[in-house]
Amino acid sequence: MVMAAVLAAVFPSVPLAQSQTPPPAPYAWKSVQIVGGGFVDGIVFHPTAKGVCYCRTDMGGAYRRNEQTMAWEPMLDWVSYEDLNLMGVESIALDPSDPKRIYLACGTYTSPWVPNGAILRSSDRGRSFQRANLPFKMGGNEDGRGNGERLAVDPNDGNVLYLGTRHAGLWKSVDRALTWRKVENFPDVIEAPPANVQSPDSIRRWQRLNTGSGIIFVLFDHQSGFSGRGSSTLYVGASLINRENMFRSTDAGITWQALPGQPTHYRPTRAVLASDGVMFITYGTSPGPSRMNDGAVWKFNTTNGEWMEITPDKPMPEQRKAFGYAAVSVDSHNPRTLIVSSFGRPESAGRDDVFRSTDGGSSWKPIFGGGGTFDFSLAPYVARTPIHWLFDIEIDPADPNHAMFTTGYGGYETFDLSDADAGLPTRWRVMSKGIEETVALDLLSPPQGAHLISSIGDYGGFVHWDLDAPAPEGSFFNPVFGNTTSAACAENNPDVIVRVGRGTDDNPGRNIGFSVDGGKTWKPTPTMPGPESRLGSIAVSSDGFIWIWAPDPIQGYPRSGRPPVPTPVYRTGDRGATWSQCQGIPDNTRVIADRVSALKFYAMDLFGGKIFVSLDGGVRFAEHSLTLPGGPVRTNENRGDSRGGEDRIYAAPGREGDLWIAAFDGLYHSADVGRSFSRIDGVQELHAFGFGKEAPGKSYPSLYVVGSLNGLRGIFRSDDVGHTWMRINDDQHQWGLLLQITGDPKRYGRVYIGTHGRGILYGDPQK
Repeated sequence: MVMAAVLAAVFPSVPLAQSQTPPPAPYAWKSVQIVGGGFVDGIVFHPTAKGVCYCRTDMGGAYRRNEQTMAWEPMLDWVSYEDLNLMGVESIALDPSDPKRIYLACGTYTSPWVPNGAILRSSDRGRSFQRANLPFKMGGNEDGRGNGERLAVDPNDGNVLYLGTRHAGLWKSVDRALTWRKVENFPDVIEAPPANVQSPDSIRRWQRLNTGSGIIFVLFDHQSGFSGRGSSTLYVGASLINRENMFRSTDAGITWQALPGQPTHYRPTRAVLASDGVMFITYGTSPGPSRMNDGAVWKFNTTNGEWMEITPDKPMPEQRKAFGYAAVSVDSHNPRTLIVSSFGRPESAGRDDVFRSTDGGSSWKPIFGGGGTFDFSLAPYVARTPIHWLFDIEIDPADPNHAMFTTGYGGYETFDLSDADAGLPTRWRVMSKGIEETVALDLLSPPQGAHLISSIGDYGGFVHWDLDAPAPEGSFFNPVFGNTTSAACAENNPDVIVRVGRGTDDNPGRNIGFSVDGGKTWKPTPTMPGPESRLGSIAVSSDGFIWIWAPDPIQGYPRSGRPPVPTPVYRTGDRGATWSQCQGIPDNTRVIADRVSALKFYAMDLFGGKIFVSLDGGVRFAEHSLTLPGGPVRTNENRGDSRGGEDRIYAAPGREGDLWIAAFDGLYHSADVGRSFSRIDGVQELHAFGFGKEAPGKSYPSLYVVGSLNGLRGIFRSDDVGHTWMRINDDQHQWGLLLQITGDPKRYGRVYIGTHGRGILYGDPQK
């Protein structure tokens, strides 16, 4: 309270001159509890320090496990919008001789227009980082992101690290990741496209569909060296097929040889070197999570050079039993005890499983096929989804009964792993408390009822009556969506809520659902405008009787090879029993409802300079000229993320005909149904926009913006219709890419932030 008062006194709210930046307003930030919600693709235990454990995600940063609370703590919330590429973590490495040191290989994509990757190094367990930029790109959210680990620290010399890359070969550092140089004498592992694939676009497409994921793991043999003098022997695996893919150096990386006799008809996915010198490797025909048609588990005796296949359940593609193997871990106390995970195992074969062996792979027991049970209580939504994408499984080096595995929505852990040895079922619980990796595509905070209704990529969405606990009923049900792209409620009857998205494989053709009890229960509409209507945006009249849906274009996905087919905008006045096409409005145009008048709806063509107004409940729209101060808005390729809240029109709560245009390069306000607009000073760049409850003594809703105001990037609130602004986040709370923002109309100052991979955050003013 003292700090807030001091800041308020030092930084009062004042109108922004052209050179002024908004003053700070202290906020407390917490995650809206979904738990998991995305692909945790790697777990790393420290080999000797009990309780030191980290995990990485494909686009939501990296986390540190709190040994006392057993929750995961985010380490990369400070990543700025400019550095959002760092939120995809390709690999984690720990220094075996110093448990406080951690290294992250960061970079989400390898596309030409994406910045190069970086190594983040920390000597305080990830509480602070230093950065070393790299001359190549990482692919933390690309195929093979569950392989690894690509980054490794020499257990006998903490100054030495090796890093395997996707397209740039093998690299080495001798100064704790401060500088890097390429290992020029490492074998060429590039998969070159055929001669008829020459254009940059065709090469990238060929690489995406036909190649592996580069160098995927580095393993040191710690017994081959002495503390302080380094290790002489190390192994490197590359995601290659039908050619040698496993290499060894016995002279500290000076020369390299392919391991003789190795299997080459699969790509390696993960490997581990046991204390007795036996290496265990999992294989698949693709890096994953792309489909695998075949796979196996092998072991290699590094002492005598013998290879032996030890696959628990052999795939048989010719009998429609096509799958592969993703991960392997060995008990550090017993080198003959190990677990492996399958990938893509069909339901007819028992679905994916974890297999355990206590005799070096001579025999196996299935964990879940043997009666293993699940506890979903920490994340109820996962109960509807079978385990999948088990691309890392780890036995805790400090406790052989404790094991974890990752999935596409977090992961599970057990503390009774060895019960399987006696034929008893093991018990697995959700382990991902603290991990929030969803992508919010829309946020709705109704005027009454639930705090928040979220539209989520991949996992549908949630109704949160308690922000600090997972929704007990799980994600949206009846119908179940994969992606939910839009949700809207009736301003004056908020029990009526409609959501649109894309039904799951179990719910095909059910792409719209509604609730008449504030989100407690849902049901699909009797019909849809067309059999392929899906996704897009939804608008609901202020009284809840009229819904207007602008579905996404039909087809239009790159994989289809066909151009998108424009889709008309539709309305219904009978809860989806019948639909009719709205007149006077272009196809695929997002529509919003007036927050007061039940018959008024609005839409715009920002780049065409047009605004569309309906006065008859969306039956017909009239086209008007859209005139903005400074002239027409010019389209360009760099206008943020199309899934975000920029370049959209909004209607203010409680005011008829009161409109806002949140353009990527400016914020505009109209109080006369769009006849004229004024520009809000200082807003230079905008990624998301929303309204919240008015401040005490004020009559107009508070405004919230994600973007840049007078050169300062952040999250901002205005309590006086945009005349003055306060920055409500700080440099330690940036979360990379932010897509959505909305205030809470029921509680002044509360705001919800939808991120790209770091879940949903909510903030309250500190008192």
